Amino acid sequence: MDKLKILVVDDESRMRKLVKDYLVKNNYSVIEAENGEQAIDIFMGNRDISLIILDVMMPKLNGYEVAEEVRKLSDVPIIMLTAKTSEADELKGFELGVDEYISKPFSPKILVARVEAVLRRSMSDSGTDIISVKGIELNVSAHKVMIDGEEVELSYKEFELLNYFMTNQGVALSREKILNNVWNYDYFGDARTIDTHVKKLRSKLGAYGDYIKTIWGMGYKFEVV
Repeated sequence: MDKLKILVVDDESRMRKLVKDYLVKNNYSVIEAENGEQAIDIFMGNRDISLIILDVMMPKLNGYEVAEEVRKLSDVPIIMLTAKTSEADELKGFELGVDEYISKPFSPKILVARVEAVLRRSMSDSGTDIISVKGIELNVSAHKVMIDGEEVELSYKEFELLNYFMTNQGVALSREKILNNVWNYDYFGDARTIDTHVKKLRSKLGAYGDYIKTIWGMGYKFEVV
């Protein structure tokens, strides 16, 4: 599975490195830009970029100006990072088509969770409503799963878990990462709830339950054999 490409735009090298390190650790490919003009040039030359993380206060072109230029060309998801916290600033970003607004300072883990949530939403909105692997078909908009052509009843969390696994095929997923994305990043419950849901999901998938591999001491990986 190809790594999704993310453009990180910030004039502070320390901030770019912090964001990049966490994204790379979570299996993303990262391109950096240190100002708005460079960001536009890079985006024009890399139209396979899946998401842009964009600082507001930058030289040459600020984040709002970059977002405005990008929106003339593409609907690629944009997450804005800013030290500004006023309602007017946030509204300005949303009016330009920004998908998320995160105020500095922020938790890198929460940023990664937001990135993954925005990408999932983006894939759903772009028409990739049906995800298929050998024997399993998951219809996101209809919230329906078919196994060998027969509908299988899943609970809401079982469906979300399967959706997350199938959209991250071949990626090793820690329990913490699964909690952050399926149970939301602010969930503080016991990680063993994942193991319980995985056990039930495997059972409902029948012979295809083996697609969910256990990575001992870490979490799980969805891999079609």
